[in-house]
Amino acid sequence: MFHRALILTTLLLTGSVVSLRAATTLPATSTQPATTPATLLTEPRTHDPSMIRDGNFYYVYSTGLGIQTKRSSDLLHWERLPPVFDHPPAWIPNDFPRAFYIWAPDLSFFNNQFHLYYCISNFGKNRSIIAFATSPTLDPASPNYHWTDHGKVFESLPTNPYNAIDPAITFDDTKTPWLTFGSFWDGIHLLRLSAATSLPDPADPTLYHLAARPNLRDDPIEAPCIIHRNNFYYLLVSFDYCCRGANSTYHMMIGRSEKITGPYLDQTGKDMRQGGGSLLLAGDPTGRLRGPGGGILYHDTPNNRWLLVHHFYDANDRGMSKLQIRPITWSPDNWPIAGQPLTDAPTTATTK
Repeated sequence: MFHRALILTTLLLTGSVVSLRAATTLPATSTQPATTPATLLTEPRTHDPSMIRDGNFYYVYSTGLGIQTKRSSDLLHWERLPPVFDHPPAWIPNDFPRAFYIWAPDLSFFNNQFHLYYCISNFGKNRSIIAFATSPTLDPASPNYHWTDHGKVFESLPTNPYNAIDPAITFDDTKTPWLTFGSFWDGIHLLRLSAATSLPDPADPTLYHLAARPNLRDDPIEAPCIIHRNNFYYLLVSFDYCCRGANSTYHMMIGRSEKITGPYLDQTGKDMRQGGGSLLLAGDPTGRLRGPGGGILYHDTPNNRWLLVHHFYDANDRGMSKLQIRPITWSPDNWPIAGQPLTDAPTTATTK
């Protein structure tokens, strides 16, 4: 079962509850919160972050009412921006009349547009929908800034063995986009998209099964992300449970494959469909850093470095979920190693 019952409570406590932004067009003149050096945040409250660069800024989008947004020029100091939607896109109330917020957004760029894949669901249910929107820019001050919502991409029903949430876009070596998703139920899946439509490609309707934890109650695995580096595709996932504040047990695991469709194996050669996975980052049950997860691996092209972007629960601040970014180095046999946070926050973590 998927457990995120505390996210809304967390958002309410953080003061992040704001009105939802228009579904089809976001005016360039939308009011933004005043930002001064004194109001920039070093570990802003965030859940399920996705990050991408546009111009001189890095943008992080995350779970929240209307999709929460923020940006930074240095990855250390973050400015809050208005949410993507003022009110839910028109299709959402038909399927989820009481939907409060949008989960686990994913940012990517192709076809000369930024793509925002996101999901709507209910706690503990697998009636879920993945949808997407596009914008030519992420800068709210630009006259070209507007999000056009394109509606549903993929969905799951109570009769399906999977859960269509936590979308993430990746690209194979031919630049074809693929959608990975999944949470609990039977784990993580992959679907090929059409680059022309950004929707599932009818030429390959196969739903590839990538990872699961079949011998555990609830199959606690979610938040997939795939990257391509050198000769391997790497699958990052979060094991165990989020959304329990300082009692969260999330930790990030990884495997790799020579093909985007798998099989993904950990360092011992165990298939991730059989519960395999090598530890990338875990928290400290007695320290400040709890339950790190919901992460992505991001290539910071201008600086030629890989970064791990994730949330964690701060045991020193009521278990609030916050943003953390760590540099990634690579072992001689090409496995990622998570470094200390860029903020040099006083945390204790377990890394691979």
